[in-house]
Amino acid sequence: MDTPQLLLKNQICFPIYASSRMITQMYHPYLQPLGITYPQYLVFLLLWEEDKRNVSDIGKCLLLESNTLSPLLKRLEEKKFIERKRIQNDERQVEISLTPLGIDLKQECKDIPFKIIENFNPKDFTMKDLENLKSILDKILNNSTAKTIK
Repeated sequence: MDTPQLLLKNQICFPIYASSRMITQMYHPYLQPLGITYPQYLVFLLLWEEDKRNVSDIGKCLLLESNTLSPLLKRLEEKKFIERKRIQNDERQVEISLTPLGIDLKQECKDIPFKIIENFNPKDFTMKDLENLKSILDKILNNSTAKTIK
């Protein structure tokens, strides 16, 4: 082939994309019984870390546009996991806070990260390998986000 740069096997994007989909699918059996999706789980991770965040902060942290985030948050509100309210001094801003049900969900999710790690064969991956992978992916995100995501 005269354009080896166009071979799928030579792309860095494909293994990242496919791995992301595979890992997201690993979460499904743990999140589905709780009635939440993986993107909703990510919102919970942020809110459990710091409750009462505005929508734009959540979007920035998760690299999600408001047209993706707003319906996701609306569904969480319908399920009584969160409350959305306009900030008094700036009506354009919407603050998201956990309800007691959303706070209680943290206990049900506390072992999920360990269960995900258990999906990786320890013969193929050590914890150090996974830590190194996360470090590399963080570098990719930190270097590319400012250039590509607005």
